[in-house]
Amino acid sequence: MKLDTVKRRLSLNPRDPAFYQNPYPVYRRLQDEAPLFYWEEFERWCFVRHRDVSTILRDRRFGRSMAHLEGVAEPEPILAVDRYSMLEMEPPSHTRLRRIVQGAFIARQIERLRPRVESLSHRLIDRMQESDRVDLLSAFASPIPVLVIAELLGVPTDMSDQLLDWSHAMVAVYELGPSREQIEAARRAADEFVAFLRDYVGRRRNEPQEDLLTKLIEAEEDGDRLTEDELISTCILLLNAGHEATVHVIGNGTLALLQNRDQLLWWLADPQRTTSTIEELLRFDTPLHLFNRWVLEDLVVDELELKQGMQISLLLGAANRDPRIFDRPDELDLARSPNPHLSFGAGLHYCLGAPLARLELETAFPVLWARLPRLELDEVPSFKNSYHFRGLESLWVRY
Repeated sequence: MKLDTVKRRLSLNPRDPAFYQNPYPVYRRLQDEAPLFYWEEFERWCFVRHRDVSTILRDRRFGRSMAHLEGVAEPEPILAVDRYSMLEMEPPSHTRLRRIVQGAFIARQIERLRPRVESLSHRLIDRMQESDRVDLLSAFASPIPVLVIAELLGVPTDMSDQLLDWSHAMVAVYELGPSREQIEAARRAADEFVAFLRDYVGRRRNEPQEDLLTKLIEAEEDGDRLTEDELISTCILLLNAGHEATVHVIGNGTLALLQNRDQLLWWLADPQRTTSTIEELLRFDTPLHLFNRWVLEDLVVDELELKQGMQISLLLGAANRDPRIFDRPDELDLARSPNPHLSFGAGLHYCLGAPLARLELETAFPVLWARLPRLELDEVPSFKNSYHFRGLESLWVRY
């Protein structure tokens, strides 16, 4: 790592194990010495303080797309399906799409899944107990969100492994410098996923069901409906974003609890503490560490001129450990209040799936610890070489 605090430039390979296994000491140094810096490997300016990250997430002068600006071109997305994703849109297109989708993605539609998540958690633990040790990620954390999303959409749950394969292949291209093989694999996966959903949407139009896919087909706002491309992109976004986040919170959160037994016992002593526990696990080792924004108009931030068309990065993982906002930020404190973490973003692009993720976590975690209170690490885990998607390679436990 080379940091020039005068020129505010950082040279740091995000694929260096010394960094991605534990990026938090680097974040602290940057917050203290260069809270706005140019990361040479990413070729963009980055922000690490909570105040800056939170402000920019809400500032309409920064956005996920420049397509709505006259005379401004932006690179074509690696995956064609992303053209229709609300995550990559700005108003008025984003406003229209989110309003229609939110009409279908209502609270009672999510809440009805709580018994299903609880039942699924018990079933997975029953299967886990057939052996003395197990990888908690593949046996418990990974199946929950993909099966829940499949059920929510009305897609056959026996397709879950295929959905997972498509999701993993597609998400890989959002890492730094994906290889040609990763890009080709992602495009094949996206094409297959889109073809599957297009066929399934056609069936749902003829045979409506009580599922989210049908609700999205029927969703209407002021006479406006989703196009088929928008509908398909929304379904893919729900799976890819929802699955990655929930899996890593379960994995990272379980590791944090096992390494902080006093905090675990504090939570287990009173089920009413579950909400604050989940929020702290989301903050402490958030699954998404880096999120990009386009500069939509010329402006000056901290004496730095940002020009329209530049891309910047917001380090959510750093913001969630900012000592200016969080007391003892590197300590797990399940009673932390307030807890203004930014794990679901903020502003216009605040995560649409946040209520579903919270429901899954608030349901699955208590079942896991009620059933396996003597859970222990069986081997020291390692984090994946994927940097801004922060998750474990595996989590081998015994009980």
